[in-house]
Amino acid sequence: MKKIVFLMLILVSFLSFSNTADLVQTNLNWTWTLIGGILVFFMQAGFAMVETGFTRAKNSGNIIMKNTMDFCIGILTYWAIGFAFMFGTGGGFLGWGNFFGGGLDGWNWTFFIFQGMFSATAATIVSGAIAERAKFTTYLIITFFISAFIYPVYGHWAWAGLYGQSTGWLENLGFIDFAGSAVVHSIGGWVSLAGAMILGPRIGRYTNKTVNAIPGHSLTLGALGVFILWFAWYGFNCGSTTTGTYEIGLIAVNTALAPAAAALSALAFSYKLYKTFDIGLVLNGILAGLVGVTAGCASIEPWAAVVIGLTSGIIVIASIRLLDRFEIDDPVGAISVHGVCGAWGTICAGIFYAESLFDPKIIGIQVLGAAAAFQFAFLMGCFIFTVLKHTLGIRVSIQEEIRGLDLSEHEARSYPEFQERI
Repeated sequence: MKKIVFLMLILVSFLSFSNTADLVQTNLNWTWTLIGGILVFFMQAGFAMVETGFTRAKNSGNIIMKNTMDFCIGILTYWAIGFAFMFGTGGGFLGWGNFFGGGLDGWNWTFFIFQGMFSATAATIVSGAIAERAKFTTYLIITFFISAFIYPVYGHWAWAGLYGQSTGWLENLGFIDFAGSAVVHSIGGWVSLAGAMILGPRIGRYTNKTVNAIPGHSLTLGALGVFILWFAWYGFNCGSTTTGTYEIGLIAVNTALAPAAAALSALAFSYKLYKTFDIGLVLNGILAGLVGVTAGCASIEPWAAVVIGLTSGIIVIASIRLLDRFEIDDPVGAISVHGVCGAWGTICAGIFYAESLFDPKIIGIQVLGAAAAFQFAFLMGCFIFTVLKHTLGIRVSIQEEIRGLDLSEHEARSYPEFQERI
């Protein structure tokens, strides 16, 4: 009898311990995901500093306003519409349900806020590519459409199954994009390409097939922004596990190695091209490495992260030069960093997939996913920018551009004690 009682006590203790362990793990998962989302929110500050530093002083306040409104419009729009299109029930192409957060509770809110931060990140990429000449009101409308439709629809194709209500067509094929090289970065980058092409270059950027440098006003702010982004990227990549598990260590290592390697390759390549160690190109190289490793950070070995970084650091510089050849003006390199290196990173997630290296089938699916991102985001961007161009207008006047968008759009100066010489 005593033995039976003793065994029953052991069983009860075991069940109690098991339930407690499950509860602790659940709470850890929720907390970890929320921390990741908070770090992704901090990326807004990083983008603001990068874009401000890489543009002229007379446009600094305008950049800050655009990055501020990115999040304010983006999170409200994603709550009202975007989340429903991305994670609502539906087929492989579009979700439907949970508009205005209807039906969400508990874990659903944690998942929503994490994804909402991603949505705002995709929108803010466009800010830098069309900086110094786009109308502020036009930009706000673009932000709305990215958060409401462009990001959520492609996100549904690739990530709908994360929420468990339906799966997207790319996801059903086995598409790999762990933290968003395609879903976030390529989408933002290709909308940026459409905007930069339709908007046209800044005054004086190109003359008689010559590329004229228009230096940003603060490499210090630009570097600060890059370090903020690198720091917050650990939330971007590691937080995408949505669970506090052993995986986060490998993801963090890959998120450290790739940008470090990209910085070195950008350093060497810039010296080979220009006989100087170009600061701006090295900083963009770091961002290129981060974007490149984001898709495969959870499914590649560290050596592959180094390879992705090394190649991304070269590709981003080559892309910047190619865009200049076609007179596509991108003041901060957003198209090359996010669009081009996002596509490269998406393909690399298949090339270096640890469980099946260099598998043609996996690589083919990744190429398809990268191509789908380009086609959808670029065409949607062209459509929206073209409609706005022929209705509300998308570009400030020549006089307003020369005067600076701080004064012409906001009647403000970022540096009131300093009168910039035009």
